[in-house]
Amino acid sequence: MKKLVLLGALALSVLSLPTFADDKPVKIGIEAAYPPFASKAPDGSIVGFDYDIGNALCEEMKIKCVWVEQEFDGLIPALKVRKIDAILSSMSITEDRKKSVDFTNKYYNTPARLVMKAGTQVSDNLTELKGKNIGVQRGSIHERFAREVLAPLGAEIKPYGSQNEIYLDVAAGRLDGTVADATLLDDGFLKTDAGKGFAFVGPAFTDVKYFGDGVGIAVRKGDALKDKINTAIAAIRANGKYKQIQDKYFAFDIYGK
Repeated sequence: MKKLVLLGALALSVLSLPTFADDKPVKIGIEAAYPPFASKAPDGSIVGFDYDIGNALCEEMKIKCVWVEQEFDGLIPALKVRKIDAILSSMSITEDRKKSVDFTNKYYNTPARLVMKAGTQVSDNLTELKGKNIGVQRGSIHERFAREVLAPLGAEIKPYGSQNEIYLDVAAGRLDGTVADATLLDDGFLKTDAGKGFAFVGPAFTDVKYFGDGVGIAVRKGDALKDKINTAIAAIRANGKYKQIQDKYFAFDIYGK
């Protein structure tokens, strides 16, 4: 009987093992060109809200994590071929992406906005965007939204590899505007010298079809890492670590409702 109990316990322990070895680092993919969520410090290190949240989660889970830089549109392909184990890079939870990856619960939720020259009038029906050149980050939910909603209204959609490249062309007048996450645009552009003379225009965009149910961490389909991260998200929300990180970057509750 004792042998049966022992065998049963061993079987349960094997089943409960995560999909990665305890001594093997978890590789987290991130695009470090998305301030204030992730960017490069002068010394080349990664800084930002996403980076700090990821490190807090790894500490909570008591696992070693290694950050792997990757352009945003290459993150899901890298995850699927096991170059990375998770994506923590402000990736919105959408039905389309859920066909390829599993997502954790959200770790923040903000609307998308349009930025153009201050004083530009854009009504809720967005008809004023006809003929305007709008920059979007390639592979982002904002690109899909722009192509399916703004392009039919006559806007010219211009994809870029990073949001920073878009800011340069908006400031130089090569683009009429950009659509992206509101917090990103505010901190990464409007509050900078380059963003002087620009402002949010038009309505906030929150359609779940395009912008999903918040921002989560992507893992491979069926990976037990998802549940472990979910537990860690709840833990840092409860113990105050999340708020400590949030208050470092934002003057409002970025977690959302």
